[in-house]
Amino acid sequence: MDLVSLRKLTVFCALAFAGAPLQSTAAQSAPASSQTATSAAETPAARTADVASMSAIIDAVYDVISGPKGQKRDWDRMRSLFVPGARLISARTGEDGVTTAHVMSVEDYIRLGDPLLKKDGFFEREAHRTEEHFGNIAQVFSTYESRHVKDAEPFQRGINSFQLLFDGHRWWVVTIYWQGERPGLPIPKQYGG
Repeated sequence: MDLVSLRKLTVFCALAFAGAPLQSTAAQSAPASSQTATSAAETPAARTADVASMSAIIDAVYDVISGPKGQKRDWDRMRSLFVPGARLISARTGEDGVTTAHVMSVEDYIRLGDPLLKKDGFFEREAHRTEEHFGNIAQVFSTYESRHVKDAEPFQRGINSFQLLFDGHRWWVVTIYWQGERPGLPIPKQYGG
């Protein structure tokens, strides 16, 4: 795989990656038409087991994006995990040293990530977790490892920051915000580094 393909995969796929900006800096804070929130009525029904606990919903996210080259992902399952209006955000540091946030809706992530996940294969698993809770909200730092083949050495590691909500009946993903490890920015020991 060439470096350009690897970068594209790293940017769009996994909750684990960094890459080129998806939109201009000025547009990053403005809602785009492709970022229209899905209503609760339009959200597919979730598998009860997927949303029964914080661990279950995080495991379901990793499971739905993971699979071998050519495998179709269950994007309705992905949609069912996220609260309407949820965001997936990658933090990317450019060659100029400036770090920017690249904000995607769930639909943006699916549109951009699907062809790359199928083309190259992608497996992401959690290597370490820290959790903080207050009332019905939780913040989870989930250290990840990304691979193209299930048992290969990881090509990327980083931290997915999950913001979760328990509505009294089930868990929802509100945001996943991530940054990949890079030279000069190793995973800290307290997060499994």
